[in-house]
Amino acid sequence: MSRSRPSPLFLLLLAVAIAGGVLACLDVPAARTAGIVLLVLGGWAVSLCLHEFGHAYVAYRSGDWSVRSKGYLTLDIRRYANPLLTFVLPLIFLLIGGIPLPGGAVWIDRGAIHSRGAASAVSLAGPAANLGIGALLILAVALIPMPVGLLVGLSCLALVQILAFLLNILPVPGLDGFGALEPFLSHDAQRVANQVRPWAPLALFALLISLPALSSAFFDAAIGLYALIGGDELAARIGFNEFLFWR
Repeated sequence: MSRSRPSPLFLLLLAVAIAGGVLACLDVPAARTAGIVLLVLGGWAVSLCLHEFGHAYVAYRSGDWSVRSKGYLTLDIRRYANPLLTFVLPLIFLLIGGIPLPGGAVWIDRGAIHSRGAASAVSLAGPAANLGIGALLILAVALIPMPVGLLVGLSCLALVQILAFLLNILPVPGLDGFGALEPFLSHDAQRVANQVRPWAPLALFALLISLPALSSAFFDAAIGLYALIGGDELAARIGFNEFLFWR
């Protein structure tokens, strides 16, 4: 297999999302709900692959040619450093609590990156992929006539992308927002960040889960950005409620 051609597994995840979209179009409540769940989970899985691809592609263009030999440009989750953290846990967190937990999977040779600005761009490329996907979905919903089930499902998936973007750009060690700042920090600050990096994101998510006011404020911020881009807030809320039908 080519080291830069999309893997069959990525295409399978894309097919799951498409199948969910087809089910969501049916005028049968149970099928529609099942379709929305598959569409959002499958779409989120696809976006996780594209998020990591974004990191790897910008790193490749910035001097780290090792990402190609590692298979990171194939969109194959099996190539990532830890598929459990990058793929399985984010899906579980999204399904249980509606929180798009970002993964951390591609190992970048920072020493090969040719500048601090490029290193910062590598970190930002992942969240940018989420924002871009969200914007494209919002545009599709606005311009293409579609059944209600598909409309609310895609709106929910778009909102998930905006949530993921906002989470990832927070300046918390272990998240991409901090990774974008890190090349410009002192060695002492980087050393402290390395000490808290393993648990800082988990502490953040624990706070989001345990503090309803914080979670609500974060969700409202995501809704605000989603609406600013042109998203249909009502459709996103309906889709989100149907995705989390069990709550």
